Amino acid sequence: MPRKQLLSLFDLTMIVIGLVIGLGIFRTAKDTAVASATPSIFFLTWVAGGLVALCGALTYAEIGSRYPITGGYYKIFATCYHPSIAFAINCIILISNAASLAGVALIGSEYISLVLFNSPPSDLVRAGIGIFAVALFYGVNLMGLRMSSRTQNVLMAVKISMLLLIVSAVFFPAHHSVQAAVSTTAVSGWDWIRSFGVALVAVSFTYGGYQQTINFGEEVENPTRNIPKGIFRGILVIIVLYLAVNYSYYKVVGFEQLKTSDGIASIVAERLMGPAGRYIFSVLLYIAVLAYVNVILLSNPRVMFAMSQDGILPKAFQKKDDKGVLTVSLTVYAAMTIIILFFAKTFDKILSFSIFLDSIGMAFSAGALFILRKKTAHLDKSKIYVMKWYPLMPIIFIAAYTVTAVSIAMSKPMLALTATIVLAAFVLLYFLTKRLHRAPVGNA
Repeated sequence: MPRKQLLSLFDLTMIVIGLVIGLGIFRTAKDTAVASATPSIFFLTWVAGGLVALCGALTYAEIGSRYPITGGYYKIFATCYHPSIAFAINCIILISNAASLAGVALIGSEYISLVLFNSPPSDLVRAGIGIFAVALFYGVNLMGLRMSSRTQNVLMAVKISMLLLIVSAVFFPAHHSVQAAVSTTAVSGWDWIRSFGVALVAVSFTYGGYQQTINFGEEVENPTRNIPKGIFRGILVIIVLYLAVNYSYYKVVGFEQLKTSDGIASIVAERLMGPAGRYIFSVLLYIAVLAYVNVILLSNPRVMFAMSQDGILPKAFQKKDDKGVLTVSLTVYAAMTIIILFFAKTFDKILSFSIFLDSIGMAFSAGALFILRKKTAHLDKSKIYVMKWYPLMPIIFIAAYTVTAVSIAMSKPMLALTATIVLAAFVLLYFLTKRLHRAPVGNA
């Protein structure tokens, strides 16, 4: 790919932030508060989630440095485990990402509908607005990687400004909530662990996404240096923003009120700017949705490209135009998202399904570093990134996502069982497909 079309360190850092900061930080603080028995558990969960994300960032930074290749999230499974595992997990993640994208687009359309219409529009109209967002950024991505990344940089600047607006409320005591009395009943033993574990599920979702950065591999300038730096810088910015935003929610809305309030970010904006604040924030939140739509359409077609290279998907998914755009992969993924938009009414269930499978994927992909280090030991003395405190960092990361998967399995056993069956079905489909390809063709 020509150098001028490659992603710079700044571009990649913005992609990391865009992959992580979707709508989660505007919604999951409520879920975390509900699961947290005390404010200390609430904040400890966000700190723990940040530390886990930092461990994950360092883990994926080394993976990306050791194996900088397009569609890296698929390739590390195929290289370190088995193509069947790579196929199954990535198929599920592609579908769940498309479902999450569809759901986020639908939520964004609900916010912008507050500005566009005097009364709540029909489900069909909301779906149409969501489809417009996907179609718009499908067109942007067709214009090339550089155009997509520049658009992402602008959208991320708006999104970060939104978060800073929320944080600024901390400095205006007149807008702070009179905190209701919080129960002083001691929480200990299993109840504390269970509360922490359930709260960590929502937090894990809010911090997730940066692992997809390794999908850009060869499309990054000096990937062995810039992939680690981009991931590390991006996750540090995210941790600081998340902790500051949640402290602002706590001060302005109040811990007990946080458990029962919808649209918490809009509440903060309204208290800062008056009734118009809610409408202004609705527009900004829709722009945040557009940033998420764009970055997901940037990342996921590259997984399909890598799967096609291994012969799992048809060769057509490798097709690129003269700008390096994966035209077939991008078109299929955008179409899949639009189709799912009509079924996004079950978004909450889709999210739990997605988080459970993502937790399995994250644990296995991070574990690949142990294998990858042996396979690429000859690179240790080169200019690649090698993390300190190995193997502590990946072990902490794997343990945290294992806890998240177990928490979901305990709270929603049928959903976890269904997800496991679907995963096993994709493994079986891989072997059936390979067997059909090897079957001899009979004579006519």
